[in-house]
Amino acid sequence: MADLIVKSKVKEYVGDMSVGADFYEALNGEVSRLIDRAKQRCRDNNRSTLKARDI
Repeated sequence: MADLIVKSKVKEYVGDMSVGADFYEALNGEVSRLIDRAKQRCRDNNRSTLKARDI
């Protein structure tokens, strides 16, 4: 699975909290599933451009 998140940006977003390595893997998986669902919705609607409404 490709890395879809930027670890440094996640760390910046959470501020002074620590982030475990497993969190990045889980977050990457969630983002991947979200995109896969959006792609399927886009195809189901006979479009080739992902839009916010696909999320």
